[in-house]
Amino acid sequence: MPRIKQLTREEIRLRRQHIRERAATAELRLPEAVLDIRKSLGLTQEKFAELTGVTKRQIAEIETGKANPTVDTLHKIGKLFGFTLGFVPKDTNGPSASPPKIKM
Repeated sequence: MPRIKQLTREEIRLRRQHIRERAATAELRLPEAVLDIRKSLGLTQEKFAELTGVTKRQIAEIETGKANPTVDTLHKIGKLFGFTLGFVPKDTNGPSASPPKIKM
């Protein structure tokens, strides 16, 4: 079984804080997000898969960008970290940006 470097409590805290900051600013993206979440918890792909109810193969494929996970799969992964799945608008023009106009 592959070994993963055991992180110190401070390293874990800093990684989790960084992930939460990226999520709050809509900068958390697949596949890096899944890899970062798993590593911040100090888990192997096998243990992470077991805890999320997703197969190890799915985790590996998501982390390498080879998978297109379902909403259910993303929910299972996010739940372990305390995240809920949703859409976050990306502010491209600052706080006063208005929604695009749709012509009918």
